[in-house]
Amino acid sequence: MTAHVRVARVVAAPADLVWAVLTDWERQGDWIPATRVRAMNADAVGGRIEAWTGLGPVGFLDTMEITLWDPPRRCEVLHTGRLVNGPGAFDVQPLGPAGCRVVWEEHVDLPFGVAGRVGWLVVRPFARAGLAAALRRLDSVVVSWPDGRSSRRGGRRRRPRPAWSRRQWSGRRRRNHCV
Repeated sequence: MTAHVRVARVVAAPADLVWAVLTDWERQGDWIPATRVRAMNADAVGGRIEAWTGLGPVGFLDTMEITLWDPPRRCEVLHTGRLVNGPGAFDVQPLGPAGCRVVWEEHVDLPFGVAGRVGWLVVRPFARAGLAAALRRLDSVVVSWPDGRSSRRGGRRRRPRPAWSRRQWSGRRRRNHCV
């Protein structure tokens, strides 16, 4: 069975700026709660993304491959992890020169058979609330982005990652994943 979650938010910023912040993969932890992201060639079809969602050692690794790249409008990924599988997408719809609507959609193949379907009834409201909270945080990150530019264009510099973060990730590398 496939579970579906879709959230949307209007952001008071130009679509191209929102796209730049949205697809600055390594900075997604600034707006997606309890998530750290690494990417490899993630600005084209075939690019790979790894996201660790959790607190400390408790969480899961979500691996993805970009299947559609249409900047600054749409990015589709295929989740390929052990726990999360299925397509997902970010869609940025311009609403004029100073605003856009961001839609985040996930279609997840539920693991664990009947137990997964029953568990989804409990997890779904939390999953939806988490995605909605992330989009609210995205809105505030975009609005406060220095000079209205992403770090890819010379805006705010990335903050250094703590040493514990690098050590924790180093043991999680597997073949066919981002390095």
